[in-house]
Amino acid sequence: MPGPDFTVVHITDTHIGREGEKVHGIVDTLDNLQTVLDRLVSSGHRVDALVLSGDLTDNGDPDAYRRLREAIAPAADELGAEVVYAMGNHDDRESFAHALLDLSPSDLPVDAHRPIDTVVHLRGVRIVVLDSTTAGRHDGRLEPGQLKWLTEVLAEPAPNGTLLVLHHPPIPSPVTSVDSLKLQNSEHLEAVLLGTDVRMVLCGHSHHTCSGSIAGIPVWVGPAMSYRVDPVPPVGRHRGVVGFGFTRVDMFGSSVVATAVEATPAPAVYDESMQDVLDKLAALSLRAG
Repeated sequence: MPGPDFTVVHITDTHIGREGEKVHGIVDTLDNLQTVLDRLVSSGHRVDALVLSGDLTDNGDPDAYRRLREAIAPAADELGAEVVYAMGNHDDRESFAHALLDLSPSDLPVDAHRPIDTVVHLRGVRIVVLDSTTAGRHDGRLEPGQLKWLTEVLAEPAPNGTLLVLHHPPIPSPVTSVDSLKLQNSEHLEAVLLGTDVRMVLCGHSHHTCSGSIAGIPVWVGPAMSYRVDPVPPVGRHRGVVGFGFTRVDMFGSSVVATAVEATPAPAVYDESMQDVLDKLAALSLRAG
């Protein structure tokens, strides 16, 4: 049975802290991340890229970036996967650039107001990363210069299309507090994306999994690696709950499929041989004619 042509594992909102820190005093985010990375490595599945779409650390601490990289790098090596990082509103540009992108001040003068946008080409797929953060703010923005740059990048299609990555979703959220922090003026991004080869937009930030579209392109907001925002809390409440996951994004020819993967420990309902299941389904089809 043929598998996907290209597979991305999309991880978002890891919120790694310093040694001994737990998010909201409860969540060991590095343990969550390591659980997922161990699962990916032991799965035997091919992964072409690990895409981390922002809020990589909880407060931009350089030591947190070191801890993140020490977890990601060996897993990526074992998987043979390219690692792609995007900025989030909890990240610090200078620490992000130096710790994860190996950029020194002479390579890239990083300051609090200069976005870090990147392009990665991998097996005919172009992954474009936009920095939607503004220092001191938690909502998202794209500067006119970024939109001009994106227009120029997308002017020539990639052989197998483009995945666009940014932290802030360009779509509404049903959670009022989260909605106020989405990408502002998303119509400007929509104008740039119309008619391009972008096949899916990957985001984080919301801490609840959802999908929508912009310019007719699917937008996927992945499950957070740290904890979840409850999208149906008691009236008048804003609530975070324990739980974490990631997304596998698979390209099958002209189709792109995003699948949310639950990672919170839970007992199995069943665990069978895939071949046995396929044989049972084939037998049922034969009997049905």
